[in-house]
Amino acid sequence: MIGLWIALGVVVLLALIVAGMYNGLVVLRKQVDNAWAQIDVQLKRRHDLIPNLVETVKGYAGHEKTLLENVTKARARAMDARSQGPGEQIQAETALGGALRGLMVQMEAYPDLKANQNFLALQEELSSTENKISFARQHYNDITTNYNTSTELFPRNIIAGMFGFTPRKLWEIEDAAERQAPQVKF
Repeated sequence: MIGLWIALGVVVLLALIVAGMYNGLVVLRKQVDNAWAQIDVQLKRRHDLIPNLVETVKGYAGHEKTLLENVTKARARAMDARSQGPGEQIQAETALGGALRGLMVQMEAYPDLKANQNFLALQEELSSTENKISFARQHYNDITTNYNTSTELFPRNIIAGMFGFTPRKLWEIEDAAERQAPQVKF
């Protein structure tokens, strides 16, 4: 009889341990989802600012049509990628960021544009948004790293495998050119 109680106690203890590990993985997965949603909020804000920025620039730099079209196409691709998962969205947003940086560098050549209050306000909003996106990406990568580590550590990896907890993709720079420091020439 005592052996039965001991066996039952061991089973209950193991069940509690498994439940604790499972719940810990669920919490981490929800934190990753939340961090991704925060990135998405800032990306939406960026997407909303771009048409206003492009329209303001058009009035001053109409002959930069190709550059403006590239930004517009990159924005459209980024918006479409939202439904295709993190991997595609990361690639599309990286391309959009590059197109925006190119636009901002090119616009430095237009003194009238740099003095335009609408442009300055949009540029400030976009800069603020880019900073928020950067912080949100960092937070996402931190949380995702914690989650991925938890799914790989023993014995949680057994629980993770049993219940379908799969690793998540980090937001990484995939374009080697983006890793290079910008060169300033006078």
